Amino acid sequence: MSATPYEALTPETVAARLGDIVAVSAHAGPSETWQVSEVGDGNLNLVFIVTGAAGQVIVKQALPYVRLVGESWPLPLKRAFFEYNALIRQAARAPGMVPEVYHYDDAQALVVMEFLTDHVILRQSLMQGIRHEGLGGLLGLFCARTLFRGSDLSMNTAERKRDLARFAENIELCDITENLVFSDPYFAAPMNRHTPALDPIVEMLRGDRDLKVAAQHLKAAFANNAETLLHGDLHTGSVMVCGDKARVIDPEFATYGPIGFDVGMLIANFLMAACAVPGHLADTAEQASYQDWILATATEVWDNFAQEFTHLWRNERKGILYQSTLFEDQNDVLGAEQARLDRLAAIWRDALGFCGVEMHRRILGLAHIAEYDQIADETLRARCEARGLMLGRALVIGRETIRTMTDVTDLARSILGKDYL
Repeated sequence: MSATPYEALTPETVAARLGDIVAVSAHAGPSETWQVSEVGDGNLNLVFIVTGAAGQVIVKQALPYVRLVGESWPLPLKRAFFEYNALIRQAARAPGMVPEVYHYDDAQALVVMEFLTDHVILRQSLMQGIRHEGLGGLLGLFCARTLFRGSDLSMNTAERKRDLARFAENIELCDITENLVFSDPYFAAPMNRHTPALDPIVEMLRGDRDLKVAAQHLKAAFANNAETLLHGDLHTGSVMVCGDKARVIDPEFATYGPIGFDVGMLIANFLMAACAVPGHLADTAEQASYQDWILATATEVWDNFAQEFTHLWRNERKGILYQSTLFEDQNDVLGAEQARLDRLAAIWRDALGFCGVEMHRRILGLAHIAEYDQIADETLRARCEARGLMLGRALVIGRETIRTMTDVTDLARSILGKDYL
């Protein structure tokens, strides 16, 4: 395929164009047995399930534009390069937590990867009130292992700087994040949309000087603090689950940025899911119980992240930062612990801020979440979204004083009990 010019795949052309690739047929069987269905429901790409005599694979291909908007918003195909490179790094740093890559074609901007049998998108589970045992723990481990091991705390300095230069080329997707997450929600950007009943709260937020300044401080941190290789778009639509198993997908927004970014974005999506529960579960007692489970899972994400980060700090801190020659080698274990606590506190503050702006952009910006959008009753949807907006603001503004996940969940429960419209 690489010798031919780029051409978008269709279900009818997949077999003819991929059938001779041994890495694909080894997992799906001979191409004459393939059945192909297009299942992409995301904002950017084509996604196909290929089912053959030997099994199934996923084929993901970038389009030269933003699928959600259309050809009026061009987007380079090279994002497939960054997704492929992020996946293989994540596989090495957090084994078993991402799909296995079988084949990558740069010219055709496509990745062929493992089909996750019986897995579903976590976002869909959350709308159905399904519980997954140990989910927060798994996702906390994924964050800690990928973010610590992709940073100057762990990596060889020369390798990391070369890698930083490589991912710095993911310019267009970083531009999407920088504008859609940190700026567009706070003014009347052309592609913004929101539920009309939210107008009074939207006007209030867009006139909130402290909030806008804080959002720009967070944007500066995202743009300037190249601490580690991020997933870059870690939310409940980027996690697939099956019982007590979980895998993380879709890292095409990968770039170097603050460690707290992925953690905060992920926790935000659990908090939004909790806000949306009344739109999907009818029974009041069931709503409260499931919101408690979601908040407990969000707590597990942070707690397990911090625990594993601590383990890695003590056992894998081999990079240029906080070298053992300054601490342990001088019998100053307490110094190393002080540094660790300082770093975790900074990551926590960042995570809270990123969490809050993510909650805003998913209600006020271009790319919304299904938990809100699929609430048919517009009045109920607006009430759920209003709680999300107010919780997001509280986290952004209070990130210097909110100390623990218990503080966050207590705040969330207080806001979930109020009506802001």
